[in-house]
Amino acid sequence: MAGGVVVRADRGVVEIGGPEAAQFLHGLVTATVKSLVPGDASFGALLTPQGKILFDFFLVKTDAGYLAEIARAAIPDFLKRLGFYRLRAAVTLADRSVDHVVAYAFGDAPAPEGDLAFADPRLPGLATHVLAPAGSPPVATASLHDWHAHRIAHGIPESGLDFPLGDTFPHDANMDDLAGVDFKKGCFIGQEVVSRMKHRGTARKRIVLARALEARPAWPDAGTEIGCAGKTLGTLGSSADGLALALVRLDRAKEAIDLGDAIEAGGVTLGLELPEYAGFHWPETAEG
Repeated sequence: MAGGVVVRADRGVVEIGGPEAAQFLHGLVTATVKSLVPGDASFGALLTPQGKILFDFFLVKTDAGYLAEIARAAIPDFLKRLGFYRLRAAVTLADRSVDHVVAYAFGDAPAPEGDLAFADPRLPGLATHVLAPAGSPPVATASLHDWHAHRIAHGIPESGLDFPLGDTFPHDANMDDLAGVDFKKGCFIGQEVVSRMKHRGTARKRIVLARALEARPAWPDAGTEIGCAGKTLGTLGSSADGLALALVRLDRAKEAIDLGDAIEAGGVTLGLELPEYAGFHWPETAEG
C-alpha cells in the first residue's frame, strides 16, 4: 500500500492549558502525561469509574499546555466531562477545532512540513498525525477508505467503528498493547479495574483480525453478529477489501477454531487471527 495524506474532517482539537494542566490530566486519563516534552504525544482514554472507555484521544504536549486530538463529534461531551472533574484547578479548556485541520500521513507519504506533527503512538510506523493551521490545510492525496484499509491491515481499532464507547474496557480494544494505558503512572479514573484486569489476566474480549475466506466479499455492516454453530462469538467491526476487525470472546472463538466449525458474519465465512502486535494469546481451552 503506497499510502498518502488523508484529511480527517471528523477529528478535532481540544486545548487543555493552565499551570495545573499536567497534574489535572495525570490523575484523570490513562495516557502518559508528565513525562511528555513539547512535541511528544501519547494515546489514551478517559474512563468511567468502572473502567470503561468514555473518550479516546491523542494527547500532544505543547509549550502552552496540551492539545487533545479527538473525534470532533465527541468534543462537547468531552469538555463537559473535563469541566466536571476540573473543580477549582487552575486549568483552561477550549475547543480549538476551528483553528486546526487534522491530517494523517501514512505508508510512504511524508508529513507536510511546517505543521505540528507527531508519530502515532500506537504502533511504530503506523502514521504521522498533523495538526495544521486551518488557513493552510494539507493537500489530501489519499481517501478515508485508504486510511481505514491501512489501519485495519495493522489491526488498529477505531472507537465508534470497531467498539462502542461507554461499554468497552481498554483491554477489549487492545489499548494495553497499543500504548494506550500507562500502568506505571499511578491513579487515574477507573485505574483499579483496569490494573486488576492486567494483573489477573481477566480480559475475555479482544479486537482481532477477521479475514474473509472468499474472494471480494460483500461485508455486512459493523455491529453484525459473528457466530458459529449457534453460538455468538462477538461482533464485526470495520472492514476493507478482504479484512475486517472483530471484537470477540477469545475463549469461544478459540473453541470454534479448534473444532473447525465455520465462523460466519452476515453470510461471510471468516478466519480469525491475532494482530501481530498482540501481547495476548488464544486461551488453551474454552472457558464456556
